[in-house]
This record gives sequence, structure tokens and C-alpha cells, in this order.
Amino acid sequence: MPEVKEMLPFLIPVIIAEIVLLAYTLRHVLTHENYKRGNRMLWVIVCIVGMEFIGPILYFLLGKEDA
Repeated sequence: MPEVKEMLPFLIPVIIAEIVLLAYTLRHVLTHENYKRGNRMLWVIVCIVGMEFIGPILYFLLGKEDA
């Protein structure tokens, strides 16, 4: 089994990308009023529970209102 130190060069950028994507998604959810499907509370829960890329990607595919 690989040691954590060996995997750090891969893990650090992935963790940073997850945090940035989650922060951007939550900012977008909290500052906009209209959504294609659901409401603000639903999308906040989906983004937080599905934090590992899935929640934010679902929001941008299914919930974000087109400009």
C-alpha cells in the first residue's frame, strides 16, 4: 500500500481544487435567487453533502439558471 508521502503530490492539487470548486459553488448558490430545479436550501445541502466534486458539478449542470 502506497505511503501518504508518496501520494501527496497528487492529493494536494485535488484537495485544493475541491475546496475552490465548493467555495465558488456555495458563493454562487447564496448570491443568486433563481434556479432551474429546487431551491437555495436544497442546493446548499447537495453541495455540502456531495462535496467531493459531485455536489458542485450537479449544481452547475442541473440547478444553475441560464443567463
